Amino acid sequence: MNLLAFDTSTDTLSIAVQRGDAVWEHSGPGGAQASATLIAALFSLLEQAALNLAQLDALVFGRGPGSFTGLRTACAVAQGLAFGANAGRGIPVLPIDTLAAVAEQARHQHGCTDVVAVLDARMDEVYAARYQWQDSAWHGAGDLGLSAPQAVQVPPGWTVAGNAQAAYGERLAPGALHVHALPTGVALLRLAPHLLATGHAVTAAAAQPLYIRDKVAQTTAERAAAQAAAAR
Repeated sequence: MNLLAFDTSTDTLSIAVQRGDAVWEHSGPGGAQASATLIAALFSLLEQAALNLAQLDALVFGRGPGSFTGLRTACAVAQGLAFGANAGRGIPVLPIDTLAAVAEQARHQHGCTDVVAVLDARMDEVYAARYQWQDSAWHGAGDLGLSAPQAVQVPPGWTVAGNAQAAYGERLAPGALHVHALPTGVALLRLAPHLLATGHAVTAAAAQPLYIRDKVAQTTAERAAAQAAAAR
């Protein structure tokens, strides 16, 4: 299987290309900075793998949650490349939840099978979701959520994986085991075959980022109101 996968949802840009059993990887600054480097980096990686877009079985991207700018960048690039590939006939696009990729990276690096995947959402909040590895695939155990770090509930024996502990320390599940894991391109590649086989690929036009938070900043009036309420 030939695949191109990338994630720009965090501060780390991660790209991976698979040609048969061989894999090429690249990482760099992510988030807002990814928009300036993503396209050149992924074409460089495709060149190393001696692949072009028309030879890909699918284009895979981390759809979110994560950095708004990073998610918009990833989705726009995925759509543009998929639309134009194969002499305009296009190629399938596979959007994958970034928290599922965190769980997969934790499994691959640390052997975790019951995972609460958590990413720093900034603004004193985190994105979180539970996943269990069963029958050689990940299964979500509830909805993706946005909450204060201290509100994340971790079942006994489960592992917290992600990048949020560095930001929130003991406020995030202080009694649980924590491992660092990011939604890497290689993790997306490992998730892709099962998701493609179960019909999760979409057309370029149907690919969308996943936003959980509906706004990223307060207006001046909202900040003033919050400060006034806190002073009462």
